[in-house]
Amino acid sequence: MSEFRLSAATPGSGAVRTLLNARLAGEDALVDIEMTDAAITAIRPARFAATRGEATDLDGRVVVPGLWDHHVHFTMWSIASTRVDVSGATSPAQAARIVQSAAADAELVVGVGFRDALWAEVPSAEVLDVALGERPTVLVSADLHSTWLNSAAMWRFNVDPGFGGLLREEDAFRVQKLLDEVPDYVSDRWASEAADAAAARGVVGITDMEMTWNRDVWARRAQAGATQLRVRFGIYSQDLERAVAERMHTGQLIPHAHGLVSVGPFKVITDGSLNTRTAYCDDAYAGVSGPSATGILNVSSERLHALMSRATAAGLDCAVHAIGDRAIGLALDAFRDTGARGSIEHAQLVRPDDVQRMRELGVTASVQPEHAMDDRDIADREWPGRTGRAFQLRSFLDAGVPLALGSDAPVAPLDPWTGIASAVTRSRDGRQPWHPEQRITAREALAASTRLGRIAPQQGDLADLAILDNDPLRTPAESLRTMPVSGTLLGGRWTHSTL
Repeated sequence: MSEFRLSAATPGSGAVRTLLNARLAGEDALVDIEMTDAAITAIRPARFAATRGEATDLDGRVVVPGLWDHHVHFTMWSIASTRVDVSGATSPAQAARIVQSAAADAELVVGVGFRDALWAEVPSAEVLDVALGERPTVLVSADLHSTWLNSAAMWRFNVDPGFGGLLREEDAFRVQKLLDEVPDYVSDRWASEAADAAAARGVVGITDMEMTWNRDVWARRAQAGATQLRVRFGIYSQDLERAVAERMHTGQLIPHAHGLVSVGPFKVITDGSLNTRTAYCDDAYAGVSGPSATGILNVSSERLHALMSRATAAGLDCAVHAIGDRAIGLALDAFRDTGARGSIEHAQLVRPDDVQRMRELGVTASVQPEHAMDDRDIADREWPGRTGRAFQLRSFLDAGVPLALGSDAPVAPLDPWTGIASAVTRSRDGRQPWHPEQRITAREALAASTRLGRIAPQQGDLADLAILDNDPLRTPAESLRTMPVSGTLLGGRWTHSTL
């Protein structure tokens, strides 16, 4: 039997001691995990020492380090839950019908999640005009790199009608930023609800890549009582000089935020995405010709080197969005030449030699395994003959490349168990595994979903823990996606409990 005991503070000490009598993943014997205030102070065989306090029966549950999502857009994720989901649409007309039926009397209609790479027709303003008339309507693609507007929305957001209603990359980002301008009290309420939902899945921390000056956002939220998560926030090019002037560096704690908010990496987006066919590749996309047939480079190599040099000199790690193989190669050149530390974000299509270069340079592969399930059909069509080196988790680990898993929410749900399941099975919805040679083990996927890269807590760690009903190392792989989480502790404090 597993127990949870909360002991009263020792008279005069001011310390609060907590004891979890539980199992560790993959182990049979029970252990006592002792926490004093926010830290783990001992892990020892169960009942090795006398305990005090009220006990709660955990009935053999497993304790693992709290989970991290290493790449999210948190405000966008929390807002997305309030918008019309069109992810099931298989054509522009069907997407238009979905938003039409769900729009009710909304003055501005917003949908999310369309994937047009496999559609026979190109999304156009006219299709939305027919369905929604003069009501401004905007649909954001699942990968966030495209935005589809009707004529009224193009007028509202000052978009040139010559685009035909479909915007990509920077033009799309500009409209999305305007869409996300809601009052702080509204976005903060939605964000707190999303943080509760994340904690219910065992999440204790996120790396937030929201495209804004996120320091003030998260300090405000923490001060208002949103203390469910630790947050590392990214800094984008438009704010780099401000961050340098304020002497911000990666790992620095933001004051007056309960020790929960810290500076993350400098983030730069060098290319586009697979669904939008703008990821910058060595080879042309199927059936595409012209200057953009191999995708789009958003930042020149010279500019990338300058930005990464500036960030590195200031003490900022670099998180470089690079999806296509050519973009990844150029990003690694910049890591080599600038001496930067950090990660390739997404790292979806990688040359074999560049896998080795990532190891040599110490660059982390920050990958979202669920994207492989979302994009497998698009990849088979647009990257024919190359998909054996797409989302290659096994190759990264075998080569010694550090691996960090995430969701890129709202592109995929903010739920680490979804990503862990996809990494282990390379399948979803009953389909055959896609490139099963790139599967990794549950132990490896779980480790890559924690901050410290391991599956067992250790003495001296912060008491950031998840309590699981089942052992993830002994759970059938197909059941990992729905792993029951009965408790989450952040610094020894409950952020979720069904016990």
